[in-house]
Amino acid sequence: MTHIPTFNRSLLHPRYWLTWIGIGLLYLVVLLPYPLLYRLGTSLGRLSMHFLKRRVYIAKRNLELCFPTLSSAERTVLLIKNFESVGMGLIETGMGWFWPDWRVKRLFHVSGLENIDLARTHNKGVLLIGLHFLSLELGARIFGIYNPGIGVYRPNNNKLLDWLQTWGRMRSNKSMLDRADIKGMIRALKNGDIIWYAPDHDYGPKSSVFAPLFAMEQAATTSGTHVLVKLAKPAVIPFVPRRLPNGRGYELLILPDEDALPVDSDLATATHMNKVLEQAILLAPEQYMWLHRRFKTRPPGQSSLY
Repeated sequence: MTHIPTFNRSLLHPRYWLTWIGIGLLYLVVLLPYPLLYRLGTSLGRLSMHFLKRRVYIAKRNLELCFPTLSSAERTVLLIKNFESVGMGLIETGMGWFWPDWRVKRLFHVSGLENIDLARTHNKGVLLIGLHFLSLELGARIFGIYNPGIGVYRPNNNKLLDWLQTWGRMRSNKSMLDRADIKGMIRALKNGDIIWYAPDHDYGPKSSVFAPLFAMEQAATTSGTHVLVKLAKPAVIPFVPRRLPNGRGYELLILPDEDALPVDSDLATATHMNKVLEQAILLAPEQYMWLHRRFKTRPPGQSSLY
């Protein structure tokens, strides 16, 4: 059962004062005009490469593993653009949490809403496949403005940030579910709800299978997708929030239902889903969260790739 965090006086304790200061600064920053935010975010991202050495190494390694046919120079360009997106991701988190609906909508072009409408006319729940793009907070916000759903998330260890991220995400969505609450997800899907679900990270060996992803033949992939699709029979609809070049705004791409998703085995489901994820990532590869150790879980006997 998921417990939705609420504000209480304990969040005013001095242990959270630095976090409150950071939140206040982010709120003030995102009051700036978007062209300034774009320049600030991309510059901050490039600057962060000098301090986040470990994350730069992880992102570089992921790009080597996934795109071995790219030249070293091409991967370096992609790496730099990716860290520009890291800086923008911080800014976009503030935009997603604090901006009013009208300001978010003004920057977005949305396509594919008919794919959601079609699923709803068939009385299906929707398993909304949201990848870990660095603009995911803003993407969830704009999607919820048009079709409020239920987010799946990992509770934050910082209770203040846990409350804040839940509050921010529920500004235009209905509720949140702990990613461990599989029964809650199945129940919501059977009730016709939209569940925002991200099956693209390495969540460890438990409940995972090894399936191909890009050039990697064995990537630990959650088997949760198989369970949800087999038991709840939802529409499976990927969506991509993509930042346009040179500060020209965003587009939200809602893709067609993956109605051919196989469910005869968890490996078959994971293999097909990873192909879907690849296609979505390639729509904006520089904006994907490459700084996550996507291949940290290896088959027994294999050494770490990092």
